[in-house]
Amino acid sequence: MSQSKKISWPTWLPIRAELSDLIPYGAPQITGVTALNTNENPFKVPTAVVEKMLAALPQVLENLNRYPDRDALELRGKLAEYITKSTGSSFLAKNIWAANGSNEILQTLMLACGGRGALGFLPSYSVHPLIAKATGTKWISGERLRDFELDLASALKQISDAKPGLTFITTPNNPTGTCTSINDIEVLAEATLAINGLLIVDEAYQEFSDEVSAVSLISKYPNVVVVRTMSKAFAFAGARVGYAVADEAMISAVLVTRLPYHLSSATQALALTALASSDLLLAEVDALISERNRVASELEKLGFRVIPSSANFLLFSGFSSDAHQTWKALVEKGVLIRDVGLPGYLRVTIGLPVENEQFLAAIAAHRP
Repeated sequence: MSQSKKISWPTWLPIRAELSDLIPYGAPQITGVTALNTNENPFKVPTAVVEKMLAALPQVLENLNRYPDRDALELRGKLAEYITKSTGSSFLAKNIWAANGSNEILQTLMLACGGRGALGFLPSYSVHPLIAKATGTKWISGERLRDFELDLASALKQISDAKPGLTFITTPNNPTGTCTSINDIEVLAEATLAINGLLIVDEAYQEFSDEVSAVSLISKYPNVVVVRTMSKAFAFAGARVGYAVADEAMISAVLVTRLPYHLSSATQALALTALASSDLLLAEVDALISERNRVASELEKLGFRVIPSSANFLLFSGFSSDAHQTWKALVEKGVLIRDVGLPGYLRVTIGLPVENEQFLAAIAAHRP
């Protein structure tokens, strides 16, 4: 994906006019620093799980001349079992679609159902409007309250007025970490169903939250699509596996616009092994939540304002100088966090305890 910026393209290159002001999307990649900027899980995949993955690969490698299971049926079945077990809401493979990260899910949804445009409430995941632009989907920017909570009354009015085909809600929200209650999500589900629109609930960080998952609404509201990833809680970012949980008809719709054989045999095999070892891979989630709460408390002791977070990161403000200058000063100290473009705010991913201590020591010099 891309970010907006004026760029001069060669005259011979027929790039679409609406994309001509974009550059490739991505966070800074800087070597030799403690990287706390991309919301990765800092814990390595346990050795026991790595060994199981290595044992699964020979059969994959011996059959690389063959296409993978086009519809990833076994993987979808195991994802359905995981969602059923972890949420208490029952699903089957026909309710799941797996892809190369949740971003591919989002792009495919817009390709399939973006004809009436998409509405989202900012600040939120910056890739949503960028995918909309790349797919030719009209994007409508709603706003949140000053504390970054959802303005439900305003959201309902915009849904009624604009009648978008897709309405996005990210919870826990990125970059703020704030949650939207399941009660408010149900109100949005009813409002979007009334206009024959989809409610896309982006739950990339759900495993770090105490809030009830929106998958619990799908049986009553078939227009609800929950998008998840294995990148965060599963410490599986390098494998690129995301998935959607939805009504069977919705899954059939995204299959219309998905690329053929898009999920490799190796990816499917690794993901199946990860799901079989989910208890081991998710064992560090509680530790990350504890560290998140500790780091938030330490930042507040230093005088910073910290937005309450249900994710694996913190958004905070109150620097003694400009936020971007603070970001650069931290990089010079060997700590890379994220300038998310919100005036006066920076975001830090929760790392290992030693990494968090390094961050706290560096940020202390910029206390209010």
